[in-house]
Amino acid sequence: LRKSSAVPPVQKRRLIFMKPDRDAPIGVFDSGVGGLTVAREIMRNLPSEKIVYFGDTARVPYGGKSRENIIRYSRQIIHFLMEQQVKAIVIACNTASAFALEAVRDEFDVPILGVIEPGARVAAAETKNKRVGVIGTVGQRHPCILSEKTGSGDHSDQQSLSPVCSSGGGRMASRSGYCRGHGQIPSGI
Repeated sequence: LRKSSAVPPVQKRRLIFMKPDRDAPIGVFDSGVGGLTVAREIMRNLPSEKIVYFGDTARVPYGGKSRENIIRYSRQIIHFLMEQQVKAIVIACNTASAFALEAVRDEFDVPILGVIEPGARVAAAETKNKRVGVIGTVGQRHPCILSEKTGSGDHSDQQSLSPVCSSGGGRMASRSGYCRGHGQIPSGI
């Protein structure tokens, strides 16, 4: 008999660090400080919860970085948060939510949540004219990511997504209220 030199397929490995404790903190991370608004909402809605926040200001902004780098950064930050014995993690960075959430979600034994899908659901529920404006980086605005995260495929309730801005656009829009090539951002978006 001839031995096969084929390598067996690698099994998906789950990294197990701890059994979640009800009193453990919730981990929140962003590429900078913008995710503090997410942490604030968690504290407002769940006042008895403790928060561990990680702002990756050394590598901010994530918007122009590759998918591979963003996944690598996210894994590194999640490892750090797991060392803090968090019971759940919120990826408060839109870019990391778009590129890394699915890649890291099955690797760790804590719930990992992103912000794009919940935000899109709220926007879709609140719109009166079935139109939602999306301001973000090029990666966040990619049509596949938008339809994947918002459920805006052919089967949706005919909501129209209108992405605006370009790389760095989220930062530019939040500072100036203006988007190059698209004019003034209407109030209420």
